Amino acid sequence: MKDVAGKVAFITGAASGMGLGMTRAFTRVGMKVMMADIDARRLSAAAADLKAKGADVDTHHCDITVEKQVFDAAAATVKRFGKVNVLCNNAGVSVGGLSEELSQKDWDWVVAVNQTAVVYALRAFLPLMKGNGESGHVMATSSMAGLINAGAGWGAYNASKHAVVGMMEVLYSELKDTPIGVSLLCPGAVSTNILEAAKHRPDHFGKSDDRPIALNPIGDTLQNGLDPDVVGELVLDAILENQFYVFTDPGMERQIDRLFDRIKLGFAWARNNDHLKAAKQPGLVWRTK
Repeated sequence: MKDVAGKVAFITGAASGMGLGMTRAFTRVGMKVMMADIDARRLSAAAADLKAKGADVDTHHCDITVEKQVFDAAAATVKRFGKVNVLCNNAGVSVGGLSEELSQKDWDWVVAVNQTAVVYALRAFLPLMKGNGESGHVMATSSMAGLINAGAGWGAYNASKHAVVGMMEVLYSELKDTPIGVSLLCPGAVSTNILEAAKHRPDHFGKSDDRPIALNPIGDTLQNGLDPDVVGELVLDAILENQFYVFTDPGMERQIDRLFDRIKLGFAWARNNDHLKAAKQPGLVWRTK
């Protein structure tokens, strides 16, 4: 998208953190934003502050784990602003614990917010975006944990964020010949309110029982993390420049290098495996553009 003034964005997790940072960045350049969040009080306060500064925003209280509420949010956005051009699937949660210690409802909640809600939003918003005849953009917030191993106790979060990477890679292929761009945000440490996410965990997903979001203490890391407003500006830049991967910490490239090194070792092992050599089969080569 080259010109975003007057365009309409829908952002989940918009009451605080990176979602609020995106809202501030978007409205600064004249975009209109429907802010969605499960925290109604914080959402209302954030919107009131933005409106007082002249921003054209509205709010939609929404539990994105409920399919109907996501589709209702899409309808409300079009009713309020007439269209939607930018979709930001940003909300995210985590529950810490070893993979076998987490309850099924722990897994279900994290996957519902971080992964399934993205599916709901794509189904609800993409037809509207394609149908309005204008340029657009879809952004999803994954994490560096969607590319690398975040460590013990991050199983549910890691799995859901890896899924978002896969989904957006496919979406990029599906939309590459359309006026709709795609971006994938993979932040490192950012100063957000994710530590408080369990306060808004719906009853049907059970209680968090004061379980931390991770086994390793990350409170200080998050507190000293990147300002969410900077992330918002990065996302805006990515939309304007049609940049797919959006990273907040270039220094983490070293961890990606180590991941590729481990993958290459796997291929080297496979090439030298006697059973594969004896099979004398060429295998399948995936060809992608």
